[in-house]
Amino acid sequence: MKVKDVASILEELAPLSYTEDFDNTGLLIGDKNTVITGVLVTLDTLETVIDEAISSNCNLIVSFHPIVFTGLKKITGATYVERVVAKAIKHDIAIYAIHTALDNAWNGVNAMICEKLQLKNKQILIPQSNTIKKIITYVPTEQATKVRLALFAAGAGEIGNYTNCSFSSTGTGSFNPNETANPTLGKKGNLHFEEESQISVTYQKHLESSIITALLKAHPYEEVAYEITTLENKNQHIGMGMVGELASDMNETEFLKFIKTTMKTDCIRHSKLNSTTIKKVAVLGGSGSFAIEAAKGAGADAFVTSDLKYHDFFKAENSILLTDIGHYESEQFTKDLLHSFLNKKITNFAVVLAQTNTNPISYF
Repeated sequence: MKVKDVASILEELAPLSYTEDFDNTGLLIGDKNTVITGVLVTLDTLETVIDEAISSNCNLIVSFHPIVFTGLKKITGATYVERVVAKAIKHDIAIYAIHTALDNAWNGVNAMICEKLQLKNKQILIPQSNTIKKIITYVPTEQATKVRLALFAAGAGEIGNYTNCSFSSTGTGSFNPNETANPTLGKKGNLHFEEESQISVTYQKHLESSIITALLKAHPYEEVAYEITTLENKNQHIGMGMVGELASDMNETEFLKFIKTTMKTDCIRHSKLNSTTIKKVAVLGGSGSFAIEAAKGAGADAFVTSDLKYHDFFKAENSILLTDIGHYESEQFTKDLLHSFLNKKITNFAVVLAQTNTNPISYF
């Protein structure tokens, strides 16, 4: 198995097409065609993690956070980023980062927090826009079923809890093959009219390549006409943060104790207590101040996130309990998620969970 094979497996969980624009994900260091001896899964890639990969005979590191976030102008070993990059290259260790692609995934970072907090009825907090697309094609009516089923098999036509969704209408198409054409129907140089079905299906944007390939393979025409548009519909399964419900109501103090224990954090910074019952909870791993209004809009009683600034806490406005549990603490179980996922998919070499604690923050 090569690096690119593991990358393809990871994209099943978190397609890179859902990475935020500011981010840097995918293969950051290394050759995609390198044969893998082992995989080390970590939250962050530090020098000590490179050392752990070397000792574990792992030549691919799957990291949640990207070690290369902005452009590097030099590699002299002056910073921890430069030292990590240099050491990885020296020891032929590839580094793959998944970051916001996994943040936006339905079974990603925030789903893991929901699982830890035992939240039910989970929903995406901030659906990512422009992730649902629609393709329309025209096919001889007798071949419509074949083409439609091929599109379904490629993943088109899934809407929420429903699959094989499409719309069809019939009409008359026309075309005139030129002398170099190889028409399936009609004759060269003659205007031809054919009863056709218009087939319309929606799909997730990361499936576009495979859907177009399936269409071209199943369609009988030499030249296949199709139209693609991007929809503004909200995506129920792609986006930042999640919101769900606790198994049973808690008062604010009980809830704070619960997340402190469950999320293994030494410190929780929170907004003013208002003797409110906590039932509906929004979560967002990592820096989540941008989602405060979304959490309030979703009717959440509490918001579990990190990296809130002084003025962010004023935004609670006595309507929600804002909790900052720490950046590392909110994402710490992500490496367990990745390790478990890869272990189920890969059996011919070791997938190792890094033991290095990469949390850069200590509490006194």
